[in-house]
Amino acid sequence: MGKINCIGILTSGGDSPGMNAAIRSVTRTAICKGFRVKGIYRGYEGLVNDEIKEFTTESVSNIIGRGGTILKTARSKSFMTPEGRKKAYDILQQEGIDALVVIGGNGSITGAHIFATEFDVPCIGLPGTIDNDLYGTDLTIGYDTTLNTIVECVDKIRDTANSHERIFFVEVMGRDAGFLAQYSAIASGAEAAIIPEDDTDADQLEHFIGRGIRKSKNSSIVIVSESPKCGAMFYADRVKKEYPQYDVRVSILGHVQRGGSPSARDRILASRLGAGVIDAILDGQRNVMIGIRHDQVVYVPFSDAVRSDKAMDKSLIKVLDELSI
Repeated sequence: MGKINCIGILTSGGDSPGMNAAIRSVTRTAICKGFRVKGIYRGYEGLVNDEIKEFTTESVSNIIGRGGTILKTARSKSFMTPEGRKKAYDILQQEGIDALVVIGGNGSITGAHIFATEFDVPCIGLPGTIDNDLYGTDLTIGYDTTLNTIVECVDKIRDTANSHERIFFVEVMGRDAGFLAQYSAIASGAEAAIIPEDDTDADQLEHFIGRGIRKSKNSSIVIVSESPKCGAMFYADRVKKEYPQYDVRVSILGHVQRGGSPSARDRILASRLGAGVIDAILDGQRNVMIGIRHDQVVYVPFSDAVRSDKAMDKSLIKVLDELSI
């Protein structure tokens, strides 16, 4: 592919606060540097179906503080097939789009990686996910806002937990990553966090019960990373069965975690990374995710970004354990 004149931008996968700030940043930086911009609605599905509109600076006015994504998002079964991706490539050519910007999480970046491998289209990714599970970047767009939302909810749950002397198991999002659970547990003063990285088992649950339920504490909060096999309900049922003397309740925060106006930190992060997209294109980069490491914008190859081994600082587990005595 030759000179890049027009950039397409889409959001894919689960929405996250700050996606609009990223759309705004990419659009305005691109126009400032002489590129045309086209917004692609409903993610990869919209690309396959040619749901595309020319963007101007006015198209992204007053969206920096809005949650969700003005471009909408959708899961796309058709893009998962070679035929669907070929159709998407034909649409890009038809629309005169020379480079594609994808804002999303692990699945979305993986889709961009496959697409870029199959076709000669420069793709740049932005880490838009509340889970903070993309390798190569310290933070993802939406993580900070979601973390604050969880802490606000847990603070309210603590009020009723104290009033009724209850144990609350609070389930938060995160899939296979425990960043939201671990950090929100520390920030909210929770007694424990059950996360994938800690390989929690029956003995550790016993440890929590023995340490966290004492005469000096009339309530306890346990933050649990969502899991189809052993989420908050699983652990609550176990405690109810083994310790019937305790009043145990479950609160699953669900999609409230995705919504809301992005925090200042997420707005700034999205703006910096969005501008980094255009710098990367001007620098001749392709098939990389724009990340932040030690407060510096970095380019992360797609193959690295979608690795499943983003490490959590295990010292945080010790910190929570010591602070919750």
